[in-house]
Amino acid sequence: MMTALILICLTVLPASGSAAVLDELSSEDIFKGRMALYKKTEAVTGIPWFDLAGIDSYERGLRRARNDLPDEEGFIGIFFSPEKWTGAENPDKEDTNPLSISLFNGMGLDGDGDGLADQNNDEDVLFTFASFLASYGTDNDNIRIGLWNYYQRDKAVELITGHSKIYRHFGTLDLRKRMFPLPLQYNYSYQSTWGHSRGWGGRRMHEGTDLFAGYGTPVRSTTYGIVELKGWNKFGGWRIGIRDTNNVYHYYAHLTGFEKGVERGTIVEPGTVVGYVGSSGYGKPGTQGKFPPHLHYGMYKDNGYFEWSFDPFPSLRAWERLERQARRK
Repeated sequence: MMTALILICLTVLPASGSAAVLDELSSEDIFKGRMALYKKTEAVTGIPWFDLAGIDSYERGLRRARNDLPDEEGFIGIFFSPEKWTGAENPDKEDTNPLSISLFNGMGLDGDGDGLADQNNDEDVLFTFASFLASYGTDNDNIRIGLWNYYQRDKAVELITGHSKIYRHFGTLDLRKRMFPLPLQYNYSYQSTWGHSRGWGGRRMHEGTDLFAGYGTPVRSTTYGIVELKGWNKFGGWRIGIRDTNNVYHYYAHLTGFEKGVERGTIVEPGTVVGYVGSSGYGKPGTQGKFPPHLHYGMYKDNGYFEWSFDPFPSLRAWERLERQARRK
C-alpha cells in the first residue's frame, strides 16, 4: 500500500522541481512531493524518512540564513558544492557522469536511474546524502556518526537530530502553525524593544521583545519544536529555549517557573504551556523582582557556523493577528 502511494505521488509530482514549478504548487502538494521523495529514498537506502526530513530542513534553514548559498529551487533543500559533488580535482564542475565523478572522489550519485548524477536533481541529491549516511549504518548511533563526519560540527548533529525527533513525533512535514506566546484573553502589552541598549552586566544590545503581563500568566510555545535548554541564566533568570525545524531558537526568559513535565528534550507544539511570566534574573539563581514582571522573547538563527539574534516583533504581531482572526471564525 505504501509503495503504491509513493509511486502515485512521484507520478503526479515532478521528481525534480524547479522554482517555477514549485511556484505553481500548493504548500500541501510540496509537502506531498517531499514526503514521496523521503519515502522512496528510505525504501532504497534504509535511512528513515524523518531523518531525511531533519537533514533537509536543516539545510533549507542554512540557505535562508546565509547569502553565500544559492536559493533552493526544488523540493529538496540539501546543497552540495560543485567541488564536493564532482570531486575537488575534477576539471568539469558540472560533471554528471557517475563514473568520472567517482574517479575524482566526488560524492554525486544517480538516484533516479537515468544514468546521470545531477546535482540539480532532487532524487540524485537525496539519494547521494542518504547513501553517504547508510555507509556508516542505518541505526541512530551510526547516523549521528555519519552526520558528524559530514558536518564536523556538534551543533549541526544536535539540530538535525532534534528536527528528526519532531518530524517523527508528529508524523507530518506540515509544521507551519504558529501561536502568540501569551494567551490572548490575558492582559498584556508589548512594543518593539529589539536593539535597545541594556546596562546590567555591561552595556549590550537587547536581543528580544518584552511582553509585559501579570505574574503567573501562562507562557506558550509559539512553534513546533524541541526544548533545547532549561534552567537559570544570570541575565534571563529562569529561561527555556525551544528549537524549531527552521533552525530558529526561541528564547523565553524571566519566568517565575516552568510547567511541570517540560524538560530538555520535550517535544512541544504551538500552544504548549512551558512556563509562567515572572521577574527572575539579573543575579544569582533565584533573584527576583529587579524589574516588572514580563516575558522576554527572543529569536535566533543558526547559519551553520554561529547564531545571531533577529527582531521577533514582526513575527509576534503576525502570530497575534492570525490567532485573533482564527478565534473569530
